[in-house]
Amino acid sequence: MASSSPREPQHAARSGQRSMALKLALTAAGVLGGLALGGLLLISFMLAMAYPNLPALDSLTDYRPKIPLRVFSADNVLIGEFGEERRSIVRFQDIPDVVKKAVLAIEDDRFYQHGGVDYWGIVRAAVHNLSGGARQGASTITQQVARNFFLSSEQTLKRKLYEVLLAWKIEENLSKDQILEVYMNQIYLGQRAYGFASAAQIYFGKKLGNITVAEAAMLAGLPKAPSANNPVVNPKRARARQLYILERMVGLGYITQAQYKEAREQDLKVKTDSNDFGVHAEYVAEMARQMAYEQFKEETYTRGLNVFTTITKADQDAAYLALRQGVMDYDKRHGYRGPEGYMEIPADKEQAEDAIESELSDHPDSDDIVAAAVLEASPKQIRAMLVSGEEITITGPGLAIATNLLSDKAPPNRRVRRGAIIRVTQEGKNWAVVQLPQVEAAFVSASTTDGAIRALVGGFDFNRNKFNHVTQAWRQPGSSFKPFIYSASLEKGLSPATVINDAPITFDAGQTGGQAWEPKNYDGKYEGPMSMRRGLTKSKNMVSIRILHKIGAKYGQEYATRFGFDAEKNPPYLTLALGAGAVTPMQMASAYTVFANGGYKVSPYLITKITDSTGRVLSQAAPEKAGDEANRVIDARNAFLMDSMLKDVVKQGTATKALALKRTDLAGKTGTTNDSIDAWFAGYQPSLVGVAWIGYDQPRNLGNRETGGGVALPIWISYMEKALKSVPNATIPAPEGLIMSGGDYYYSEYPPSNSVRSLGNDAPQGSAAEGSRTRDEVKNELF
Repeated sequence: MASSSPREPQHAARSGQRSMALKLALTAAGVLGGLALGGLLLISFMLAMAYPNLPALDSLTDYRPKIPLRVFSADNVLIGEFGEERRSIVRFQDIPDVVKKAVLAIEDDRFYQHGGVDYWGIVRAAVHNLSGGARQGASTITQQVARNFFLSSEQTLKRKLYEVLLAWKIEENLSKDQILEVYMNQIYLGQRAYGFASAAQIYFGKKLGNITVAEAAMLAGLPKAPSANNPVVNPKRARARQLYILERMVGLGYITQAQYKEAREQDLKVKTDSNDFGVHAEYVAEMARQMAYEQFKEETYTRGLNVFTTITKADQDAAYLALRQGVMDYDKRHGYRGPEGYMEIPADKEQAEDAIESELSDHPDSDDIVAAAVLEASPKQIRAMLVSGEEITITGPGLAIATNLLSDKAPPNRRVRRGAIIRVTQEGKNWAVVQLPQVEAAFVSASTTDGAIRALVGGFDFNRNKFNHVTQAWRQPGSSFKPFIYSASLEKGLSPATVINDAPITFDAGQTGGQAWEPKNYDGKYEGPMSMRRGLTKSKNMVSIRILHKIGAKYGQEYATRFGFDAEKNPPYLTLALGAGAVTPMQMASAYTVFANGGYKVSPYLITKITDSTGRVLSQAAPEKAGDEANRVIDARNAFLMDSMLKDVVKQGTATKALALKRTDLAGKTGTTNDSIDAWFAGYQPSLVGVAWIGYDQPRNLGNRETGGGVALPIWISYMEKALKSVPNATIPAPEGLIMSGGDYYYSEYPPSNSVRSLGNDAPQGSAAEGSRTRDEVKNELF
């Protein structure tokens, strides 16, 4: 019998092992196949059941997001934006390539390769997360669009499956460029900014087309945590993410090494105030918002309306700076009131910085006037800290206003010492102590040809006081109202040459039927008989009263309504001659326009047109025009004579400071009310009218030496210096119907022989002969 080989048992064992391995492999394959089949069946079931029930993509294919109301200047500068979502729609072809690449580098660099779901990205993220690194997501831009438009942010398997299905559906219906366009317009980027165009404006004050590589990388880093990590709220985190994105961009070949280096080194200027639009026209923007809301109601803030105003950036800037400087100059003349408050500053530096930051947050900036906490103070130096943590030193002229309160002898509750909260501003390279003014002011300018408002500043600081003093402040106009009484008298036979007695006048109790009235000139001086022209030039109260007494207060009141003044606000009493009624600066601007344009009433207007988001015009202004005889309210001869007399006010009267502008075509009138409560200057060049006012909201004396010529006129001059820089001098020819005699003009129907030659020169002061009025007539005009 042959014996068996010793290898046979080993061979049999190996065969058994192979058989077992094969069985295991087949079993595993079967299980995997079953799982795959189950997965396919599950996916098929999902597609069959869920896919048809996915929401329609109308909101994407017919993309109409909420777009805020935007207000623009006449030269297309954005000056205001109103709405919950601040968004600017920009088409794909108008999005800069660098912005697209920055977004793709951080959000989805395989966007143009995958079909809505990046499977390789999912694997990569899973491996990274299992390795213990910082968690990475794998959602594509398409999935983010699906989530933002149709789903909640809950972290559930069901929501994720729907997100995947929606991503597939979106990819089937929209091109890649369309998907990216929707994403870049819809995504929230912090500070109420939706979309990259809006974010560019809010964070950098720029149009998206002007964004640099560094700025693009900063914006691209916002989608992950827009509220917490934006450069306003958390500059350090925003900077770190920006640098990471720049590294991604250069690593992917989107930018060169030179661009990368330049972007890393660029010092970004981030706007800390998202409502700062580069031009201070807050009162204008608010007026435009109110007007738009009257017409469009709640649609105003979501329809994408664009309101185009009449103001220009250059004029608005000039008016804003002129008003601020005028108010600050006035405030300096009236002394330092002391610190805004006091705080305890911890000895520890870090604790001190935190405490100061917290305290100064309750003292918001007013443009370039910022709050600071005093760290150390002596008569020669103040060391203080700003809210940013920067330490500043104030010496020399910068201490001038606070000198008296730096002494050890200063009252404890007003002394500038460690812990005092003061206001400072930077003048060139040096810092100076200032204070927020308590007084208010207003300025408005407009075209004399159609009333288009060129500049409007309703107060010192809109954020401190939203009351619009141009349109809402009813104040006594004082002597700035006198020209309208003079104008009325020209229609009653008086002329610029009429001689009127500048002498005291008294209306006793017998005449008034009540309390005696003894009006006075502002300076208490009287010059006797003078021409009406000189009376206006010198702003003589006695001359104005005698004129109104002659023509009748009732006539004066009715005549003034031609200029747009409210009769009920300016009752028919002799005090009307002194401007004792009530007007707004806007009314004054409109009224003086009549003298400037030859006698036409043109109403000031602010909005030229309103368009929808597509540019379709929804409403358009149709302003009144000078030259249209339907708008004439006074005789052209009257306007010419008044213009002539108001020019003399500038040449040799109370407004001679305006001669600094070296022009011959300026006219206007100062105004100072009783007890110096209101100060005005209303004036014009034939093409442009401007009105400046200053006073306290709670009326009180501005100071015994403060007048319209000293307080309001400098604001007007500062504005006009810039506004009229390239405007040539204008001359106004005399209209027909005037005759020249004795060096002055007369109406042809009121020649010297037939005009009122004099007033108040023949009768004793205060007698009934002052116009031969009865007791009842005088009483009615006085009270």
